Amino acid sequence: MRYFNLANIAIIACPGGDVFANEVIDHLRQKYHHSRKQLVEELSKRYSIDKERVGIQINLINRIVARGISSQSGNDNNGFNGSPKVPVKFTQFPNGEIKAEIEESIRGKDVYIFQDVENRYPVNFSGGVVNNLSTNDHLMTIFVSIDAARQAGAERITLVIPNYPYARQHKAKGREGLTASRIGKIFESLGVNHIITLDIHSRDIMNAFDKMRLENLHASYQIIQTLTKMDGILNDDFVVVSPDTGAVDRNKFYASALKKPLALLYKERDYSKISKDASQTNISQIRLLGSVQDKTVFMADDLLGTGGTLIKGMRLLKENGARKVICAISLPLFSGNAISHFDEAYNEGLFYRIIGTNAVYQEEVIKREWYVNVNISRLFAHVISRLHQNQSVSSLLDNAGIINRLISLKMPPEPQHELPFTQDGESTPQS
Repeated sequence: MRYFNLANIAIIACPGGDVFANEVIDHLRQKYHHSRKQLVEELSKRYSIDKERVGIQINLINRIVARGISSQSGNDNNGFNGSPKVPVKFTQFPNGEIKAEIEESIRGKDVYIFQDVENRYPVNFSGGVVNNLSTNDHLMTIFVSIDAARQAGAERITLVIPNYPYARQHKAKGREGLTASRIGKIFESLGVNHIITLDIHSRDIMNAFDKMRLENLHASYQIIQTLTKMDGILNDDFVVVSPDTGAVDRNKFYASALKKPLALLYKERDYSKISKDASQTNISQIRLLGSVQDKTVFMADDLLGTGGTLIKGMRLLKENGARKVICAISLPLFSGNAISHFDEAYNEGLFYRIIGTNAVYQEEVIKREWYVNVNISRLFAHVISRLHQNQSVSSLLDNAGIINRLISLKMPPEPQHELPFTQDGESTPQS
C-alpha cells in the first residue's frame, strides 16, 4: 500500500484563501492518520512486531528521509502531529505593494499555494492592517507567494485556485486580449508546475500552456448528492434546463446522470453593453426550447456574477409553468448587490433553492434560507494527496461512475466529519 506522508508537503495560504486552506488541511490530516494507522497494522501483522514499535520506526524513518521536517513535528506515538501549513508574513505597504515572507524552511518540499481571488471580505496583513482586496490584489498575492516559494527552494509548486482568474476572457471577439491564457503563462514563467481549479469557464484555457498542467475539478457529485437530500425532488416530474448554449455539455451530463429530459434557454446578448447588476444585463432576448409545465427545473452553471441573466431565465421558466426552480453554481460570486436581487426573486417565488460551493468565501449568502452551501474541500484534499504521491487523478476528474452508483443505489450522503476509505487505504473518489 502507498503511505501518504504530510511531512514533505508545505501549504501557503494567501490572504483570502486561508479559510479554504484550513478546511483542506483538516481532510489531509485525517487522510494521513488513517494511512499511517493502516501501515502500522499491516507491517505489525506481516513481521509480527508490536504496533507501538512499528510506529516508532516509521517516525524515525520520516525524520531521516523528510526534507526540512522539524523535531517538533511529530512524536513516537502519533507520528506527524503538526500542520503542513507554513507561516507566511504578508505585508501591504501604504502604496498598495504586497510582500510575502516565508518564515520557515520549505527547501525541497512540495508546495501548495491557496488563494480565493473572489474573496471580497476584509483580509489581514502584518502590522494589524485589514483591507478588502480586488481580484487584481489577490492575484498579486499569488505572484509574490510563488516568487517567495521559488526563492526559498521549493521542489514543486502547485496553485490551488478554485476560481481561475480572468477565466471569462478566454476568446477574442475583436481587439481584445486573451487574458485567461496570459495569466496562466505568467504562472508558468514563475515556475508553477500544477494548477488545481474548479469548473474552469473554458477548456481552451487548459491547452494554452507548454509544461504546466491544469487539473479541472467538478462539483457534480456533491451537487447531485445534495439533490438526493431534498425530499421528493428527484421523484417529481423533473427536467434539466441548460441556462444557455455554453452550458449545454454540463447540463447534458446532469440530465444523463439523473436520467431526465434536457431543455434549453436560448439567449441573445448585446455585447455593446456590460451587465452592471441583476437589473441591468446585456440579454436582449431569451427563449425556452422545451417544456417545463408543472415540472421541477434544475439548472447548472459554472459561475454566478451579478446574477441578472439567471434571474431573467428563472422568471421565464416560471412564466412557462415551472413548479420549482433549483440552480447549482460551482463558483457563486454574487457580485455587487446580487444577494439583495436574489432575495427579491425568492420572495417573488421565482426559485426554490440555489446550490453553491464553498470555493468562493461567503459570509452573507450562506445565511439565506434559499441558499445551500456545498463543501468541496475534501475533493481538493483527495487531489492534493494523489498529486503528492504521483498517482493518477483521472478517477477524480471523471466522476460519472460514482455518480451512477449514487443514483442507482440512492446512497445517503456521507458524514462530513470522516473520510470514506476502501480496503487498500485509498479514499473513495468524489468529484
